[in-house]
Amino acid sequence: MAALQQTPITFQSRSPPVTQIITGPVAKLNFSGGLKLPKLTIKRRISRRGRGGGALGAKMAETAAGSYANALADVAQSNETLEQTIADLEKIEKLFEDEAVYNFFVSPIVSEEKKRELVDEIVSSSSIQPHVANFLNILVDMKRVELIKDIVKEFEKVYNTLTDTELAIVTSVVKLESQHLAQIAKGVQRLTGAKNVRIKTVIDESLVAGFTIRYGNSGSKLIDMSVKKQLEDIAAQLEIGDIQLAV
Repeated sequence: MAALQQTPITFQSRSPPVTQIITGPVAKLNFSGGLKLPKLTIKRRISRRGRGGGALGAKMAETAAGSYANALADVAQSNETLEQTIADLEKIEKLFEDEAVYNFFVSPIVSEEKKRELVDEIVSSSSIQPHVANFLNILVDMKRVELIKDIVKEFEKVYNTLTDTELAIVTSVVKLESQHLAQIAKGVQRLTGAKNVRIKTVIDESLVAGFTIRYGNSGSKLIDMSVKKQLEDIAAQLEIGDIQLAV
């Protein structure tokens, strides 16, 4: 395994610090402006055998995503914009769920200039902070945009640790009302003792009705209040296999 190589990345922001309390990239590579943020170092582990596939390739990708996420978290902390930064990353995550957008950014035949132009459009339409836009451009320049989804996940882990926040993923058939989500957040807070709870919602029509709540380390704990689970339990007790509902 080759020695660790260091690639310095400098973030500078045009915006003053903004703090948002919660309960519960494209632009230029270097920004000139009022607030200067600290120089950060990303460590990338490079194999002599190249970027191989399999378990080694997956491990390297995971390590790289964690390094990028930690670097961005350092910037957000120094700028007191952790909450805004994770909100920006959630916007980006949703955007990259579009296969066409993802394929555009990872395509080797699309020029970096075209990719930066699209980043500019994303930034202007989504009101993304300059240092997050800068970060996206760095990924474009270093041809690491394919890590964006993993980076978001790793950043969430860092954010949760820094802010004593529990992430709860609520899956339901239809979008739940905000007051119901607030009740769920309070329930998870009582169960975990976390200072804050963040709710992410997922729509899954196969649940029939009701909802599930997944929380804990890597979503290891599950509260299943769906009709699908109730039907499965009934079917298991009656030993009649899958139950098909008439609609």
